[in-house]
Amino acid sequence: MRLRPERGGGANRREAPAPSEREREPSAAASGVGPRRDSKMPGPASIEKSRQPAEHGPERLQKILSAAGVASRRLSEELITQGRVSVNGTVVTELGTKADPARDEIKVDGRRIRVEQRRVYILLNKPRGYVTTRSDPEGRPTVMDLVTRVREYVYPVGRLDYDSEGLLLLTNDGELASRLTHPRHEVERIYEARVKGLPDAHELDRLARGLVIEGRRTSRARVTVVQMRETPGGSQAIIEIAIHEGRQRQVRKMFDAIGHPVVRLRRVAIGPITDDEMPPGHYRELTPRELSALRKAAGL
Repeated sequence: MRLRPERGGGANRREAPAPSEREREPSAAASGVGPRRDSKMPGPASIEKSRQPAEHGPERLQKILSAAGVASRRLSEELITQGRVSVNGTVVTELGTKADPARDEIKVDGRRIRVEQRRVYILLNKPRGYVTTRSDPEGRPTVMDLVTRVREYVYPVGRLDYDSEGLLLLTNDGELASRLTHPRHEVERIYEARVKGLPDAHELDRLARGLVIEGRRTSRARVTVVQMRETPGGSQAIIEIAIHEGRQRQVRKMFDAIGHPVVRLRRVAIGPITDDEMPPGHYRELTPRELSALRKAAGL
C-alpha cells in the first residue's frame, strides 16, 4: 500500500496492488410488448434451423438483430426466447433459427427492423433517478428520456443503477456492445465511490483481491483511496475502484461486504472514454478518436 499526491489537490491517494484479472459489465435489456402474429403475412418459408448449412442469404436471427442495432447478440437471444421476435408474421422462440434479412419481414415488438442504418455512439452523463433501460414497467424515468433527440434506435450498454450516476454508452452497434459487455474482452469500468467510514489496508486489499458476493467471488480490482474526510455524519472516504464485470449493484455490494456502505457512486470511465466536463443529464456523440480507442479496447 502506498500514498501518493492526489491529482490537482492536496489530499492523499493510497493505492492497493493492481491485479490482472478482468471482467465485464453486462448490459440492460430493452423491454416492451411482444409482437402479434399477422395472419395476412405468409409463413416463414425462408426460416432455417442452424443445423442446416447456409453460406449465403439466411443468417441466425440474433446476428441479424445485432447487425440491425436492436441489441447485442446475447440480449437478442433473450428477445427471441421471450417471444418478442417474429418472421413473416410468425413468432419465433427457438434459438438457432435463421432468416434472410433481404427477403423476410423481421419484427421486434411489432416494429420492423432495418439492417442498414447509421451507427450511433452516444455518451451520456446519467444523473441519479433514472433506470438504465429502454422502458420501465414501474413507470420510472429511463435514460431514453434524456436522449429524445437521437433519432436512431439505440440502447444502453451495460448497467448503471437507478441511484448511481456517471458515464453510460448508448449505441445501435450490436457487435461493439457485445464485446464491451463480455468478460473476455477485459474492458475496464472505473467508479468513484463515496463510502461511510475509513477502510483500512486489509479491507482495501480484500476489495483488490476479490471477495465472495452471493456465493461467487469477484475478480480482482484496482483500488485507490482518493480522499478521506470528516463530515457532520461521520468519517467518509472517496475511493476509486476499477472492475471488469458488471453484476447487479456489484460495487455497492463489494463495499457492503467490507462494512463500508456506499453513500454516492459515480462511473467516471468506460475503457478509454472519460469526460469530466459534461454536466449530468447531457449527452454527445463519441468523437472518431474516442470511437477508435474504444473499438481497440474491445478488440475490434
